[in-house]
Amino acid sequence: MTDVPSAVAGHGHPVEGVIFDLDGLLIDSEPFWRQAEIEVFATVGLVLDDQQVRQTMGLRIDDAVAHWWHRHPWTGATRPEIERAITARVAELISQEGEPMPGATDVVALFRQLGIPMAVCSGSYAVVIEAALDRLGLHDDMVTWHSAEWEPLGKPHPGPYLTTAEKMGLDPRVALAFEDSFNGAIAAKAARMRVVAVPEPAARASSRWGFCDLVLDSLEAFSEPQLRRLAGETTD
Repeated sequence: MTDVPSAVAGHGHPVEGVIFDLDGLLIDSEPFWRQAEIEVFATVGLVLDDQQVRQTMGLRIDDAVAHWWHRHPWTGATRPEIERAITARVAELISQEGEPMPGATDVVALFRQLGIPMAVCSGSYAVVIEAALDRLGLHDDMVTWHSAEWEPLGKPHPGPYLTTAEKMGLDPRVALAFEDSFNGAIAAKAARMRVVAVPEPAARASSRWGFCDLVLDSLEAFSEPQLRRLAGETTD
């Protein structure tokens, strides 16, 4: 395991690694997903609006496509073809227009300064993760990244997070996960990680985030004292 500064190795389980979700957490790409899904589903006659495509937020793309297939089966393009078309469109939009979420670069800088290893665990496929890390210039900051594409089941199953922790050489109990989606937060908590949730504004007031260890309006609100508390330290 990677050594962690004593500043964050308080009582109970220390924080020895940080795992970030990607879409809507580090990069403002959720609008791209909604745009791509609306565009691509329209090619097979499925007309969806912005609110409808929010229903599958946080799901792996094959699960999202299956969600709509079971409700409104289409003819023509296969489900894998729709998945690839949506993913390619999102990667294209990220490469052209992607911007970091508020506070994302500062949070990464904080953990870099503290020497705490970081990784990305995303429900997005590899092509999207690569595009986002390239666009944000974060490749060198992440010790690894993992796509739920390579898992039997995506979030909310804990598998993606468990594999990411394994790739980092960490016991999941000493990892801190950052998530913006409910499905992602469930996955990280089921993997026995501490979870910082940063929900989108429309979902922030919901009581369902109560199982998370910390709920923030934005990554801009995260601080080292909060990290100390999450690590089990008492702060005066």
